[in-house]
Amino acid sequence: MTNMSKNISNKQDQTVLGILFSSPWIIGFILFFTYPIISSLYYSFCHFDIFRPAQWIGLGNYKELFTTDPYFWQSIWNTIFYVVLRVPLNIIGSLLLAMMVNRSLRGITVYRTLYFFPSLVAGVSISVIWMWMFNPQYGLINSFLRGIGTEGPLWLGSIRWSKPSLVLMSLWGIGGGRMILYLAALQGVPKSLYEAADVDGATGWSKFMHITIPMISPVLFLTLIFEVIGSFQVFTEAYVMTGGGPLNSTLFYNLYLYLKAFVDFDMGYACAMAWILCVAMLLLTILQFRLARKWVFYAGR
Repeated sequence: MTNMSKNISNKQDQTVLGILFSSPWIIGFILFFTYPIISSLYYSFCHFDIFRPAQWIGLGNYKELFTTDPYFWQSIWNTIFYVVLRVPLNIIGSLLLAMMVNRSLRGITVYRTLYFFPSLVAGVSISVIWMWMFNPQYGLINSFLRGIGTEGPLWLGSIRWSKPSLVLMSLWGIGGGRMILYLAALQGVPKSLYEAADVDGATGWSKFMHITIPMISPVLFLTLIFEVIGSFQVFTEAYVMTGGGPLNSTLFYNLYLYLKAFVDFDMGYACAMAWILCVAMLLLTILQFRLARKWVFYAGR
């Protein structure tokens, strides 16, 4: 009985000690993660402008968003347009780069490094660089087009080209983390599968579609999830380069949320927008997991 009491006491001491050591993280998690989430959910049902106490209005913010706010629907359309263009182009571009550097060539590590370098420059700095490149008069892109006898568009100053311009800019980072993940996945595909396909007379396209894609499909699925979520959260590029213009053609959802929160100081309205985005991302991710059963192949199953 005495030994059992000592064991129980030791386990209790270890539990207390573990909680004590992890308490900084627990406190930080509660203060900086759990509390803001719960608060934002509450404020989404309130009229709250940070200058006066929150006033409960129930579903008022949500009703206004879906019924009387035209900018809400425009921001959704702009964001969906951006996602539909950006996600496949970035995934395909990164995969092509990974296949290019997945070769046993002399100095291939140098090429891998060169392709990876551009992804290290991001955020505001890269936005400023691309603003100069998209300049319709002195920009590098239009200067090149004039050199081959073609006049380039206004890019960021054009309603038609503003969103495609930001998509084009996003291709700057295709040689970053996605390329590394795809490269690792490609190097993990058993060579015996390709050798067997060669014996059967398979073409390069057949081997790519029936061997390469299925074998790296888990990695493709992972990056697809991240890309969709990240693309729906586009903000910095539009905020720095266009401010949502011209004529709200780059008023993306996150940018509109920011403007409602920190320009109009309508925090309750912004919280409602944030929760709509959260629920939409949750449902979209669940849908992707459901669809993944039809095309993602796991070797252990």
